[in-house]
Amino acid sequence: MRIEQIVEKALKDGYLTPLMESEVGRLCDTASELSIEEYMALDRLMGALLCGEVVTAARKQFINVMEELVLSEAIDQFTKIEDKSDHFLELGDIAAYALNRLPPLYATTEKGAQYQRKRAKQDLMDLINHQVKDAIAKYLERPDFGADRQAIGKKNSDLMEQISNMLEEFAPHFEPKPQGSNGLR
Repeated sequence: MRIEQIVEKALKDGYLTPLMESEVGRLCDTASELSIEEYMALDRLMGALLCGEVVTAARKQFINVMEELVLSEAIDQFTKIEDKSDHFLELGDIAAYALNRLPPLYATTEKGAQYQRKRAKQDLMDLINHQVKDAIAKYLERPDFGADRQAIGKKNSDLMEQISNMLEEFAPHFEPKPQGSNGLR
Protein backbone atom coordinates (compact mmCIF):
# COMPACT_ATOMS: atom_id res chain seq x y z
CA MET A 1 0.00 0.00 0.00
CA ARG A 2 1.14 3.53 -0.67
CA ILE A 3 1.20 6.26 1.98
CA GLU A 4 -1.69 8.09 0.32
CA GLN A 5 -3.83 4.94 0.38
CA ILE A 6 -3.10 4.30 4.04
CA VAL A 7 -3.96 7.89 4.95
CA GLU A 8 -7.22 7.75 2.95
CA LYS A 9 -8.22 4.54 4.73
CA ALA A 10 -7.40 6.04 8.14
CA LEU A 11 -9.42 9.17 7.34
CA LYS A 12 -12.34 7.08 6.07
CA ASP A 13 -12.32 4.65 9.04
CA GLY A 14 -11.36 7.19 11.71
CA TYR A 15 -8.66 4.83 13.01
CA LEU A 16 -4.96 4.41 12.46
CA THR A 17 -4.13 0.81 13.34
CA PRO A 18 -0.70 -0.29 14.56
CA LEU A 19 -0.22 -2.15 11.26
CA MET A 20 -1.02 1.00 9.25
CA GLU A 21 1.29 3.04 11.47
CA SER A 22 4.18 0.61 11.04
CA GLU A 23 3.62 0.44 7.27
CA VAL A 24 3.77 4.25 7.00
CA GLY A 25 6.97 4.18 9.07
CA ARG A 26 8.48 1.47 6.87
CA LEU A 27 7.58 3.38 3.69
CA CYS A 28 9.10 6.58 5.07
CA ASP A 29 12.25 4.77 6.20
CA THR A 30 12.83 3.00 2.90
CA ALA A 31 12.07 5.93 0.60
CA SER A 32 15.07 7.95 -0.46
CA GLU A 33 12.81 10.96 -0.93
CA LEU A 34 9.07 11.45 -0.39
CA SER A 35 6.93 13.01 -3.08
CA ILE A 36 4.86 16.16 -2.57
CA GLU A 37 1.72 13.99 -2.54
CA GLU A 38 3.17 11.80 0.21
CA TYR A 39 4.11 14.84 2.31
CA MET A 40 0.62 16.28 1.83
CA ALA A 41 -0.99 12.96 2.83
CA LEU A 42 1.18 12.75 5.96
CA ASP A 43 0.29 16.36 6.78
CA ARG A 44 -3.43 15.55 6.44
CA LEU A 45 -2.98 12.52 8.70
CA MET A 46 -1.13 14.59 11.31
CA GLY A 47 -3.88 17.20 11.31
CA ALA A 48 -6.58 14.54 11.61
CA LEU A 49 -4.74 12.92 14.53
CA LEU A 50 -4.26 16.26 16.31
CA CYS A 51 -7.91 17.27 16.03
CA GLY A 52 -9.23 13.80 16.95
CA GLU A 53 -10.73 13.10 13.55
CA VAL A 54 -8.52 9.98 13.45
CA VAL A 55 -7.54 8.08 16.58
CA THR A 56 -4.86 5.48 16.98
CA ALA A 57 -6.00 2.02 17.90
CA ALA A 58 -4.46 1.11 21.23
CA ARG A 59 -1.58 -1.31 21.15
CA LYS A 60 -2.66 -4.15 23.36
CA GLN A 61 0.13 -5.89 25.18
CA PHE A 62 -0.41 -9.62 25.44
CA ILE A 63 1.55 -12.82 25.65
CA ASN A 64 0.90 -16.35 24.52
CA VAL A 65 1.75 -18.49 27.53
CA MET A 66 1.81 -21.56 25.28
CA GLU A 67 4.94 -20.16 23.59
CA GLU A 68 6.77 -20.07 26.93
CA LEU A 69 5.72 -23.61 27.78
CA VAL A 70 6.62 -25.03 24.36
CA LEU A 71 10.02 -23.31 24.35
CA SER A 72 10.81 -24.63 27.85
CA GLU A 73 9.76 -28.16 26.89
CA ALA A 74 11.68 -28.01 23.61
CA ILE A 75 14.85 -26.88 25.39
CA ASP A 76 14.46 -29.69 27.95
CA GLN A 77 14.10 -32.27 25.18
CA PHE A 78 16.91 -30.67 23.12
CA THR A 79 19.47 -31.11 25.85
CA LYS A 80 18.64 -34.82 26.11
CA ILE A 81 18.94 -35.34 22.35
CA GLU A 82 21.92 -33.11 21.58
CA ASP A 83 24.01 -34.68 24.32
CA LYS A 84 23.55 -38.14 22.77
CA SER A 85 23.55 -37.16 19.10
CA ASP A 86 25.44 -35.10 16.57
CA HIS A 87 22.23 -33.59 15.18
CA PHE A 88 21.79 -29.82 15.24
CA LEU A 89 18.22 -28.88 16.15
CA GLU A 90 16.63 -25.56 15.20
CA LEU A 91 14.59 -24.37 18.17
CA GLY A 92 12.42 -21.99 16.13
CA ASP A 93 11.39 -24.64 13.60
CA ILE A 94 10.50 -27.15 16.29
CA ALA A 95 8.61 -24.65 18.44
CA ALA A 96 6.62 -23.37 15.44
CA TYR A 97 5.66 -26.92 14.42
CA ALA A 98 4.45 -27.73 17.94
CA LEU A 99 2.69 -24.37 18.44
CA ASN A 100 0.71 -24.87 15.22
CA ARG A 101 -0.74 -28.02 16.78
CA LEU A 102 -1.53 -26.62 20.22
CA PRO A 103 -4.18 -24.19 21.47
CA PRO A 104 -3.00 -20.63 22.13
CA LEU A 105 -3.14 -19.40 25.72
CA TYR A 106 -3.17 -15.61 25.57
CA ALA A 107 -3.10 -13.33 28.59
CA THR A 108 -3.02 -9.55 28.94
CA THR A 109 -2.04 -9.35 32.61
CA GLU A 110 0.44 -11.19 34.78
CA LYS A 111 -2.45 -12.58 36.82
CA GLY A 112 -4.02 -13.91 33.63
CA ALA A 113 -0.70 -15.41 32.55
CA GLN A 114 -0.32 -17.16 35.90
CA TYR A 115 -3.82 -18.61 35.49
CA GLN A 116 -3.02 -19.82 31.96
CA ARG A 117 0.29 -21.38 33.11
CA LYS A 118 -1.43 -23.20 35.98
CA ARG A 119 -4.22 -24.41 33.70
CA ALA A 120 -1.76 -25.59 31.04
CA LYS A 121 0.44 -27.42 33.54
CA GLN A 122 -2.60 -29.23 34.93
CA ASP A 123 -4.40 -30.02 31.69
CA LEU A 124 -2.03 -29.69 28.74
CA MET A 125 1.51 -30.75 29.69
CA ASP A 126 1.13 -34.26 28.25
CA LEU A 127 -0.13 -32.78 24.98
CA ILE A 128 2.68 -30.19 24.93
CA ASN A 129 5.28 -32.89 25.59
CA HIS A 130 3.83 -35.09 22.82
CA GLN A 131 3.71 -32.25 20.27
CA VAL A 132 7.31 -31.21 21.00
CA LYS A 133 8.48 -34.84 20.68
CA ASP A 134 6.58 -35.13 17.40
CA ALA A 135 8.06 -31.83 16.17
CA ILE A 136 11.59 -33.04 16.94
CA ALA A 137 10.94 -36.36 15.19
CA LYS A 138 9.61 -34.57 12.10
CA TYR A 139 12.57 -32.20 12.15
CA LEU A 140 15.05 -35.08 12.27
CA GLU A 141 13.22 -36.88 9.41
CA ARG A 142 13.20 -33.91 7.07
CA PRO A 143 15.41 -34.10 4.01
CA ASP A 144 18.62 -32.10 3.92
CA PHE A 145 18.39 -29.99 0.78
CA GLY A 146 21.87 -28.59 1.24
CA ALA A 147 23.34 -25.43 -0.18
CA ASP A 148 22.35 -26.21 -3.77
CA ARG A 149 18.65 -25.71 -3.07
CA GLN A 150 17.13 -23.10 -5.36
CA ALA A 151 13.80 -21.36 -5.33
CA ILE A 152 11.55 -21.63 -8.36
CA GLY A 153 11.85 -18.48 -10.45
CA LYS A 154 9.05 -15.97 -10.76
CA LYS A 155 8.69 -15.84 -14.54
CA ASN A 156 5.54 -17.67 -15.59
CA SER A 157 6.90 -18.35 -19.07
CA ASP A 158 9.52 -20.80 -17.86
CA LEU A 159 7.78 -22.04 -14.69
CA MET A 160 6.66 -25.29 -16.32
CA GLU A 161 10.16 -25.84 -17.69
CA GLN A 162 11.63 -25.33 -14.20
CA ILE A 163 9.14 -27.76 -12.67
CA SER A 164 9.83 -30.29 -15.43
CA ASN A 165 13.60 -29.99 -14.89
CA MET A 166 13.18 -30.36 -11.14
CA LEU A 167 11.01 -33.47 -11.54
CA GLU A 168 13.45 -34.95 -14.06
CA GLU A 169 16.32 -34.34 -11.63
CA PHE A 170 14.57 -35.94 -8.65
CA ALA A 171 12.78 -38.76 -10.50
CA PRO A 172 14.76 -39.40 -13.68
CA HIS A 173 13.27 -42.84 -14.39
CA PHE A 174 9.67 -42.13 -13.39
CA GLU A 175 8.40 -41.84 -16.95
CA PRO A 176 10.36 -43.35 -19.83
CA LYS A 177 11.24 -41.02 -22.67
CA PRO A 178 9.63 -41.80 -26.04
CA GLN A 179 11.82 -44.00 -28.29
CA GLY A 180 10.68 -42.61 -31.57
CA SER A 181 7.65 -41.36 -33.32
CA ASN A 182 5.17 -44.10 -34.12
CA GLY A 183 2.32 -41.73 -34.77
CA LEU A 184 0.74 -42.27 -31.34
CA ARG A 185 0.58 -39.61 -28.71
